[in-house]
Amino acid sequence: QVRLVESGGGLVQPGGSLRLSCAPSGSIFSIYSMGWYRQSPGKQRELVATITSGTRINYAASVKGRFTISRDNAKNTVYLQMDNLKPDDTAVYYCNLVFGSPPTYGNYWGQGTQVTVSS
Repeated sequence: QVRLVESGGGLVQPGGSLRLSCAPSGSIFSIYSMGWYRQSPGKQRELVATITSGTRINYAASVKGRFTISRDNAKNTVYLQMDNLKPDDTAVYYCNLVFGSPPTYGNYWGQGTQVTVSS
């Protein structure tokens, strides 16, 4: 069973930066996209950013201009550089990987990493 291994969460002051990373524990073929979602207490999980194998990128409006997603295809690793963090960014961040091809896709989720933005 493939797992997504996440790292990089923690506590940071407002205006600070963090970098998250995520990689699968085993080999996965036909990766379509990788990305990050987040969930804070009492709210639904929401998209933060995704990047496809063709490097098409999508950001949530709330993070555009502050967060940067990137991907190392050779390592199947996705990164999320988070700058100018705000208290509203506090959440558990989940890595997501979509694999396969039309019409059949599957996906994996990471266990989540806590990001807390507080003074």
